Amino acid sequence: MIRAGVAVDTAERDKKGRAILAAKYTGMHSLRHFYASWLINRKEDGGLGLPPKVVQERMGHSTITMTMDVYGHLFPRGDDADELAAAEAALLT
Repeated sequence: MIRAGVAVDTAERDKKGRAILAAKYTGMHSLRHFYASWLINRKEDGGLGLPPKVVQERMGHSTITMTMDVYGHLFPRGDDADELAAAEAALLT
């Protein structure tokens, strides 16, 4: 959880000596970010796998740029290798 950046170590320990963690982000804004990530994540990872334009509409962003600036890193990338191979095959044949 700490590695994922969603929890912080409080420097306190429980009775078994394990670190007591606290949520790094709380409140409605963190719930909003969770909702957006659920909309974006692939279905096989437990999300809905929605395209950016639909996420923009559901989040109420005025532009797709806003959506991509905030959440662009969460959208899955296409397989560039397949695209490059197809382009190469089309150009060389």
